[in-house]
Amino acid sequence: MSNLLGEFLGTMMLIILGDGVVANVVLAKNKGQGGGWIVITAGWAMAVLVGVFTAISAGSSQADINPAVTLAKTIMGTYGFGQAIVTMVVQIAGAFVGAVIVWLAYLNHWEPTTDAGAKLAVFSTGPAIRNTVNNLITEIIGTFVLVAGVGAIFSGATGGSPATGLGPYLVAMLVWGIGLSLGGPTGYAINPARDLGPRIAHAVLPIPGKGSSDWGYGWIPVVGPFIGGALGAFFWMAVF
Repeated sequence: MSNLLGEFLGTMMLIILGDGVVANVVLAKNKGQGGGWIVITAGWAMAVLVGVFTAISAGSSQADINPAVTLAKTIMGTYGFGQAIVTMVVQIAGAFVGAVIVWLAYLNHWEPTTDAGAKLAVFSTGPAIRNTVNNLITEIIGTFVLVAGVGAIFSGATGGSPATGLGPYLVAMLVWGIGLSLGGPTGYAINPARDLGPRIAHAVLPIPGKGSSDWGYGWIPVVGPFIGGALGAFFWMAVF
């Protein structure tokens, strides 16, 4: 039970700070408006750091806060199938709650923001150029790099992990690097819960002028990370 609480709270904190930095940059009439991509990627890196520490402190030693990572660990034998499914559901629920909190934090800024796409961007990712195959490939690659990178950070194959005591910080730097290097085409969801939970929140919250939740695209940041996570797991087992 403590593992599930940790995954819920860790993912919730991930989204509060991650979606929060996007809101700060794209919503009208707030102090961070126009901050740009560097601010967003840095904010998401810090969100991962706080999310991981929250998950660990609340009882999740794994601190996945990402169903794609949970899938990878299931392939490697860390989770049973049923345990993995419950963990993923809890992560999505935490992401949903985190998105609702962001909506409340920026309650005065939804109506002055006239761009419906900007409002959706606070909650979920979208492609710079819409192409189903290419967008899916981008999400697969980003999540593969995430899982393989986590494997490298925590590997003991070279006589002890190079990340002793530094794991959460290095994972945050990894996510920052993915955002800077691979995030441009799709906004680097690399986490099904990060996209699906907040997209559901966007669909149900009373946001003025919010427009479509873009469910036609919404499967890509879920399926792509799962595929990338599985490929990363096989790579992890083969190399580390």
